Amino acid sequence: MAEIVLGGGCFWCTEAVFQRLDGVTNVEPGYSGGSVAEPTYEQVCSGSTGHAEVVRVTYEPHIVTLAELLDVFFVSHDPTTLNRQGADVGTQYRSVILYADEEQKTAAAEAVQRVEDAKLWDGRIVTEIAPLEKFYPAEGYHHNYYDQNQRQPYCQMVITPKLRKLQEKFPSKLKT
Repeated sequence: MAEIVLGGGCFWCTEAVFQRLDGVTNVEPGYSGGSVAEPTYEQVCSGSTGHAEVVRVTYEPHIVTLAELLDVFFVSHDPTTLNRQGADVGTQYRSVILYADEEQKTAAAEAVQRVEDAKLWDGRIVTEIAPLEKFYPAEGYHHNYYDQNQRQPYCQMVITPKLRKLQEKFPSKLKT
């Protein structure tokens, strides 16, 4: 098993996307990259802690590679908008890859280069690549949020379209 920590805006969205990938065994929403120990959702949402909403993705590298996960990451959110994903605005919604070692750091830089070379987005990639210092799990009610709240307007308007895009772009990578 391996892990990577990614932030692509709201962690409800990012969690829902990665939960559907074959080879991903766990996706845990949380907070990272800030200055406050044990931050709460309310503190992070205020934008005052410096944390980003992130997910810790646990996966089986022999089924899904880190490069494949990063490819999904760059398609599932807009990596060209600084501190924003759609209507979610603030540093807590920044695009970020938090690496645990040099191999992950290199893979992240290579993924950014692939996305730029392929011109998948019109703007410049602003995804932060930084070392993982500490991951704080989110409160329990954030876990498995989309699957438990699919009828909520946010889920229907924001997350469901991301899942459709995932199905279109990566049908062979999805769990059956």
